[in-house]
Amino acid sequence: MNPKENYLHEFFRIFFANRQLVKRVFLVFAVLTLLLPLFLKQSFDITAEVIVQSKKLSQSDTNTTLQQETDKFIPPSLADMETESNILRSPTLIRQTINQLRAEGTYQTSPGVMESLLFGPLRRFVVNPLREYLINPARHLLGLEVDPVRDTQLDALTEQAVKSLKVETLPGSNVISVTYSFPDPAVGTLFVKRLLDNFLKNRQDLQSNELPETFYEQKKLQYQTRMDDLESKRLGLLESVASSDPKEEITFRLNAINTEEQALNLFRDRLLQSQNWLDYLKTSRAAASSNKLNDYTFPYTFTTTVDNVAFEDREIKQLGEQLTTQVSRYGSDLAVFQPGSEPMLLQREQIARTRQQFLKIVDNRIQERERDLGVVQEVIAQKTQRIADYKDRVHQLQETQSKARQLDTEIDALHKAFFTYTQRYEESRSQGQLDNLSNARILSAPYEPSDPAFPKPLLIIPFGLLTGLLLAIALVYVREFFDHRFKHPAQLSHQLGLPVLLVINDQTPEQPNPYSGWSLPRLLHWVRN
Repeated sequence: MNPKENYLHEFFRIFFANRQLVKRVFLVFAVLTLLLPLFLKQSFDITAEVIVQSKKLSQSDTNTTLQQETDKFIPPSLADMETESNILRSPTLIRQTINQLRAEGTYQTSPGVMESLLFGPLRRFVVNPLREYLINPARHLLGLEVDPVRDTQLDALTEQAVKSLKVETLPGSNVISVTYSFPDPAVGTLFVKRLLDNFLKNRQDLQSNELPETFYEQKKLQYQTRMDDLESKRLGLLESVASSDPKEEITFRLNAINTEEQALNLFRDRLLQSQNWLDYLKTSRAAASSNKLNDYTFPYTFTTTVDNVAFEDREIKQLGEQLTTQVSRYGSDLAVFQPGSEPMLLQREQIARTRQQFLKIVDNRIQERERDLGVVQEVIAQKTQRIADYKDRVHQLQETQSKARQLDTEIDALHKAFFTYTQRYEESRSQGQLDNLSNARILSAPYEPSDPAFPKPLLIIPFGLLTGLLLAIALVYVREFFDHRFKHPAQLSHQLGLPVLLVINDQTPEQPNPYSGWSLPRLLHWVRN
């Protein structure tokens, strides 16, 4: 196998044989990469967007009665978008914006280092005085036109702004993207805002026609008076019923009526059930008071059901069981003893006392049932009255809603009429200039960026280090290409055709780094070796 064909072995041999050169070149390039973001001038990108609305095709003149749909609107074409972009990037508009900001004292940035150091002072102290005190007086004596002294700094600032301003139309849309690169984000943001304001103002001035505004002001005052009157009536109507939204309150009241009616039906069913049970209980009580001594059954269990759970009356149950036991024992003893005997008389007395206690408790339960029946009747009356009040309130709100809906219809119609008139008035002002231009609005206002767009250390440093490593490897390969010395024994056999009898390796041990820790001497020793 030819050793030259083992490219990986050859790469590592060349790399490690020249590692000192690789380290030095890489370190020099790494230092330059780390220092580069410190010396590069920062630049911030201020962005904004302008939307171009539909282009108007006039269907009537300015004297036509103000009506809706008197004009047709079509989407803007590519020519319209290019026209808007040209207006936005025009040097005249940029120069006007910079001049305004300079007059306000908010645009003090010089156009550039070379301009400030060389051309600016040269023009300011040599060219301009020479033109003002020598050339212009000579031209004036000869009857020639005098050259005005121009503001060269404003020209340089305008030229720089034209280069830094990027205006382009987003593909497939009617939106123009504006990007301005500037070292100072606050001044750049202010410049873009003022540029957009001047753009809209200049377009409006360009498209407007001088029309009388007295009629517009008069109509505006009439519309305003009428709308104030309608709004006052509507507000007074709502205040009279103490409601801010009748529709919402009606929905709430209807839900409350539905809830109350459901509860009322439950209480009516409960009233009917309780009334029937009370009548049945009274009838059973009257029958039980006239029963014979050995009649111990009572046809009512006094069980109360709450949420499908039955609760028994313990006192009634105990007395009933006691009475049943006594009556049963009396019947059993009657077969043994004489009815007039002392034990039988004693048992009859016990049965009578127990029955009186039982009937007394039954009377108490009947009174409780009657009181509960009265409470249910009062609740039913209260809910009935509440439902009636809710219905009266709903009826009142419905009448108010009907009147408010009429006022809303008049207010909406007035708003539409006023909007139509205003739109027609504004369109009539720019009637003669809107054949090829479209209306524009600011879609996204510029804001001051917090991070610079250039330089970006997170991109410069990794790519710089990678470039330094690749450059070091390339220099090593260039050096190896021009170095024709023999590097390993296989080259002798391949180039000279002679056998290799002996190979003596360098036995000199590698000197360790005498410095410890992360220090500058240790780094210098590592670079030298």
